[in-house]
Amino acid sequence: MRRVQICLAVAVLLTALPLYAQSKAKVQNVPEIPFDSVANALKLPDNLYLGEGIGVATNSKGHVFVYTRSGATRLFEFDQNGTFVKEIGKDLYGFQFAHAVRVDKDDNIWAVDEGTNMVIKFDPTGKVLMLIGRKPEAVEGLEATPPNGTPPPNAQPYALGRPTDIGWDPQGNIFISDGYTNSRVVKYDKNGKFIKSVGSRGSAPGQMNTPHGLQVDAKGNVYVADRGNARIQVFDNNLTLRAIYDHVGNPWTLCITPGPHQYLYSSNSYPDSNPANARDITGEVYKMELDGTVVGKFGKAGKQLKEFSTIHGMDCRNENELWVSEITAWRVQKIILHPQQATKPTSTSAQR
Repeated sequence: MRRVQICLAVAVLLTALPLYAQSKAKVQNVPEIPFDSVANALKLPDNLYLGEGIGVATNSKGHVFVYTRSGATRLFEFDQNGTFVKEIGKDLYGFQFAHAVRVDKDDNIWAVDEGTNMVIKFDPTGKVLMLIGRKPEAVEGLEATPPNGTPPPNAQPYALGRPTDIGWDPQGNIFISDGYTNSRVVKYDKNGKFIKSVGSRGSAPGQMNTPHGLQVDAKGNVYVADRGNARIQVFDNNLTLRAIYDHVGNPWTLCITPGPHQYLYSSNSYPDSNPANARDITGEVYKMELDGTVVGKFGKAGKQLKEFSTIHGMDCRNENELWVSEITAWRVQKIILHPQQATKPTSTSAQR
């Protein structure tokens, strides 16, 4: 009888696995993807400079958008040849401390500003179309930083707390990683109406510790770079947890390619999750199947071409042509991958 009970328990667990499968494998012996970095890919006018490379995105025409902290927060547009076109939102009230820029399927430009707790939607010409969140009132001066250990206030549907990234499903629903304060993911409809949210600060499945990046695949699944917990969490379109990938270091930003076969790129800025090893900071990027299988990697730490210094933003509209923005090198690189030259691994520790 006891053996039957054990078998039934195992069967129930196996039945539940598709709803929540956690990977414990560590990346080892995966192929190195050869790549090049295009020199002087972006051409700024005289006396205009990039500061911290915070966000980078492209539109359907190949134009490149860079969100940068450069004295003031600024959003620049370049054409498909890297020539400067214009600045978008100069001196905008919602610009204070840039965190991400993304472009949707209709070429609208979305800026995620951590400092104002706002997400701002621009049309392709740079006209403001929608706002989510609100900048804190400053009539009485800057709000004091609460003492360490102070729990955050209860999250509100339309009040963001230092948001970090944004993505959309095929129906146009909006997903925001609401990032440093609320440690959650929020879902809105295409008109900005709140639907639901998931997450609170912590390390348990479904909890988050600085959700720093977010992407949505063609089926509407949501991938969250749970940086503080050194993992990627995957939720379905209703924000039910489906999987955890804890074998990719500390993911800072994510990117999912378009097309019938989608890949997930994840930047690892700390290969060892032990803070004592922070000196080993790197610019390693993993190329993954959507199920978490790592199919290749590229990059190393440094400040020269083909080296990376804390990748903060990433665009992969073309599978083998990536744009990456670097926060500690004050630049954006255009990366060309040559995966057909990749060396096959001799072994792997990946298990599922």
